[in-house]
Amino acid sequence: MDKLPSIPSEEPRLKRDFDQMVFINRNLTLENIRCYGFDMDYTMAMYKSPDYESMGFELLRDRMVSVGYPHDLLCYTYDPSFPTRGLVIDTKYGNLLKVDSNGNILVCSHSFTFLNGEDIQKYYPNKFIQRDDTDRFYILNTMFNLSETYLYTCLVDFFTRCSRYTNLEMGFQHGDLFMSYRSMFQDLRDAMDFIHDTGALKGCTVKNLEKYVIKDPNLPVLLTRLKVTAKVFLATNSDYSYTKAIMKYLLDSNVKESWRSYFDLIVVDTKKPLFFGEGTVLRQVDTNTGKLRIGTYTGDLQHGTVYSGGSSDLISDLLEVKGKDILYVGDHIFGDILKSKKRQGWKTFLVVPELNKELLIWDKKQSMFEELKRLDFFLAELYKHLDSGSHECPDIIAIQTRMKVLTDRMDMCYGQMGSLLRSGSRQTLFASQMLRYADLYSATCLNLLHYPFNYHFMAPPVLMPHESVLQQSTDFASTELIVTNNISR
Repeated sequence: MDKLPSIPSEEPRLKRDFDQMVFINRNLTLENIRCYGFDMDYTMAMYKSPDYESMGFELLRDRMVSVGYPHDLLCYTYDPSFPTRGLVIDTKYGNLLKVDSNGNILVCSHSFTFLNGEDIQKYYPNKFIQRDDTDRFYILNTMFNLSETYLYTCLVDFFTRCSRYTNLEMGFQHGDLFMSYRSMFQDLRDAMDFIHDTGALKGCTVKNLEKYVIKDPNLPVLLTRLKVTAKVFLATNSDYSYTKAIMKYLLDSNVKESWRSYFDLIVVDTKKPLFFGEGTVLRQVDTNTGKLRIGTYTGDLQHGTVYSGGSSDLISDLLEVKGKDILYVGDHIFGDILKSKKRQGWKTFLVVPELNKELLIWDKKQSMFEELKRLDFFLAELYKHLDSGSHECPDIIAIQTRMKVLTDRMDMCYGQMGSLLRSGSRQTLFASQMLRYADLYSATCLNLLHYPFNYHFMAPPVLMPHESVLQQSTDFASTELIVTNNISR
């Protein structure tokens, strides 16, 4: 029997740079993966930020003006420092919320004004929302939602400051006309559907691919290597015409190979997340005209053929694979990852484009988080010798104030709405869903290139709260000294 390698007493240095790493929530062996599936937008096709979001914002803004909103809105331009993904719009009060997995409010803004604790309680007495109330609360999960998030904030800002309108609790009054926050949000949703359904956003993108789409020579390398060991498919909500334009730009540098040759199966118009449930009719696409052929496709898999619609079950049948054989890579936490995991049991890889920025800031500002941990420990120590019979009440105001200051400072390092994944020491709703449903996650799918295709991804061991107590080795005396110095600043 081979001798096991010696285990170093100290944590080993990582061989891969942070921006090349794939992060692990659950164990996964690539050797067991028989099929790799990919979304297209913000997965294989990475858009250049903030140029792409700015273009989407302008299209949305102009559409709102064209349907009757004031021309004054044209003065607003996209500010990438404000929005982040995973926020929640309260369509009743027009507020923008960052919440945790249970619906507890971490951050609340109205227009560009951030509300303090007392103001938040006026709207939400328990600082809590019912996330399941989807008629009222809308979660902005996708990268496409960034321009929508910012424009809604601009709309609330404009009408709040405009003297022609009277501010009411749930909207604005102008003479006999009342405009609710809900109706304003619905108009914005309709505008968003318009620029997608009419092809306005896609048209602007295709006209200037170099400006809006990142072309990485490693993408064809990854797909070529994957096809040696497994089957590869593309499943996108985009139509065939747009998919062809994007994929030709990304993959057709080799004139001998068509972009379609990189995939065993291509499915467009998938209508995810419906695709992971009952799905739609599976049809063939005429690749010469881009039109759909009449009738439902019922045959075997034909290489080089492009399909439209269908469902994940049909795709599994065509590729002759089952759920756990598939690793699906996408950027949409709900439409790609959550549904494929819950309904089909697929292995999942979440692409988080913001992750490199998050890592860079975390590396520079981690000392703030460590101080928050020390403050939390110090609070526990203050109550350590008190029980239900004690009447002593420790003074913790200074510590709580310091913790609030640290949390605000940390948030502002990421942008005005803070980090995608946390607020101080608390994880966001997006972070909790990522941890629960994504087996793997990374800033880009191309980071798979940095691992052999027999690699065993091992999730780090996580202690439960009762276990971590036994691991406490912090010296209280030194912690007390550090905390005392910091809270006196």
